[in-house]
Amino acid sequence: MKKFIWPVRVYYEDTDAGGVVYYANYLKFFERARTEMLRAMGYEQDQLMAEGIIFVVRSIQVDYLIPARFNEQLQVSADLSLVKKASFDFEQQITRGDEVLCKGIIRVACLDVQTMRPKAIPENIQEQLKNEC
Repeated sequence: MKKFIWPVRVYYEDTDAGGVVYYANYLKFFERARTEMLRAMGYEQDQLMAEGIIFVVRSIQVDYLIPARFNEQLQVSADLSLVKKASFDFEQQITRGDEVLCKGIIRVACLDVQTMRPKAIPENIQEQLKNEC
């Protein structure tokens, strides 16, 4: 799977009064792609919660390069770049054709649902994530 791509269309609700995507909505697009990548790998967030773990964003670095606009069709990528004991990093991009509109590095941490403290990623998930790097 290496680089996962999720298509997104920009809806009116994603934009500001000028028809440009509001900056925080790029983070939502990134989130959708990460969630869909995990789903494609066989991991549903609600099932993970039932097993006592959740994945949460720990840190994010974003560069906004070119604005996206209302009704455009975009591609959002999610590419695992680092897997550690209790966290993993994604390198993500939002593109329109060959143009990179936005890019980011997102660190996701694994937490225990009850304590909300860091918890080791289960070995089977950790191995599958490492295979995607």
